[in-house]
Amino acid sequence: MRPGLLLLALLVAATARAAPLYVSCEDSGEVAVVDTDAGAVVHTWPVGKRPRGLMLAPDGQRLWVALSGSPKGGPGVDESALPPPDRASDGIGELDVRTGRRLRILPSGQDPEAFDVSRDGRTLYVSNEETAEASIVDAASGRVRAAVAVGGEPEGVRLRPDGKFVYVTSEADNAVFVVDPARDRVVRRIATPPRPRVVVFSADGKRAYVSSENGAAVTIVDALAHVAIGRVAIPSTGVTGPLGARPMGLSLSPDGKRLYVANGRGGTVSIVDTAAGRVVDTIAAVGARPWGVALSPDGRTLYTANGSSNDVSVIDLVARKVTRRIATCRGPWGLALGR
Repeated sequence: MRPGLLLLALLVAATARAAPLYVSCEDSGEVAVVDTDAGAVVHTWPVGKRPRGLMLAPDGQRLWVALSGSPKGGPGVDESALPPPDRASDGIGELDVRTGRRLRILPSGQDPEAFDVSRDGRTLYVSNEETAEASIVDAASGRVRAAVAVGGEPEGVRLRPDGKFVYVTSEADNAVFVVDPARDRVVRRIATPPRPRVVVFSADGKRAYVSSENGAAVTIVDALAHVAIGRVAIPSTGVTGPLGARPMGLSLSPDGKRLYVANGRGGTVSIVDTAAGRVVDTIAAVGARPWGVALSPDGRTLYTANGSSNDVSVIDLVARKVTRRIATCRGPWGLALGR
């Protein structure tokens, strides 16, 4: 091959490499950086206690991750025997994606779990699980601008694409609370099946989808009127355990035609046809407790964070099968694709 063509081929190969996948590791207090081409962790960055929700900043140069000083509870745990919380460890850690260095910790309210970021990167919206609040944080000043009372045990947080409303799920109240960030107040409550977890919006902001772990369902919401208009039952197809499907993480295909549902302790991923409003396929044996999900920009590959098997699954959505399991860290929780 001529030198010029060889150089061009090398440049094409370099630019074609997959973006890094960032994994929050709740039990080991770090973020793992996965090279998805190589199928291996290439960096681990210590970040603080119980990292869970994480997102890439709009500039692509920083990674934000929710940190909590509350001891880990969960099913089967005697919470009266847990150590006291370390409130000094609460916050949103900000990392430099080039070096992994923690730049600062933004205040976030107590026990932050999940959050979303405005398109301009100036404002963070954070769920505070223990105080039944959603904190609104100014990223530049590092100040909590407001704390809005929402339902008990708030978890999922998602900003409507136009930035005018924030949806916050309440596990305890079985509802989604709609927050108007311009007025720092709740303007609507939308009932859901038991234990709602995650919200995703269609690209045009007209529809929202809400997973309900204990209700084995996804609620379809008219996100302009803030009204539930339908429900998709998630069957226990392919589930081997006694609990059945437990819908958790959600991701919507780029064209909005497919919704991918990670089913937690069910160990599967359901594929929903959004036009038909029903499950059209199930991918079994994904991993132990798939929770967080990330979808490649071309919509062909789905990644799941498997919290109990300490790995990430790579799913080929064309073949609809797991092609690789990548060992990551202890307690992988959330995922974010880099650039």
